[in-house]
Amino acid sequence: MKPARQSPPETCWNRRLWMRLATVNALASVVALILSAHLAEDTSSIVRLGAQVQFMHSMASIACATFMNVGAHDARHAPAFLLGGSALFALLQFIAAAGFWKEANWLTAIATVIMASGWMIIFAAGRNIDT
Repeated sequence: MKPARQSPPETCWNRRLWMRLATVNALASVVALILSAHLAEDTSSIVRLGAQVQFMHSMASIACATFMNVGAHDARHAPAFLLGGSALFALLQFIAAAGFWKEANWLTAIATVIMASGWMIIFAAGRNIDT
């Protein structure tokens, strides 16, 4: 007989909040992607990259709810890294496209490490997925 699944403790950082933040993040990325079509050719690719990374990590944050539903409760920590890192990365791309700050490479690297941390959390949480 399988033991009953225990739900994780209720906190303010729950699935509902993460999914809502992820959808707002996805909406912002879609708006940026649409606006990039109206920018000069040399900056539109930078904005497009930021929007695509932001959208991809929004969808991954939503997928964390599925991971949690099948037993990987530790996946609840990943959206903070996925959304935070992708928002920082996209913001830096948008700032660079606007011509304000081109020397943000070290911050872009930090944003990338933050996003990668979220993916590693999801990977580690996968060990608890129901079989």
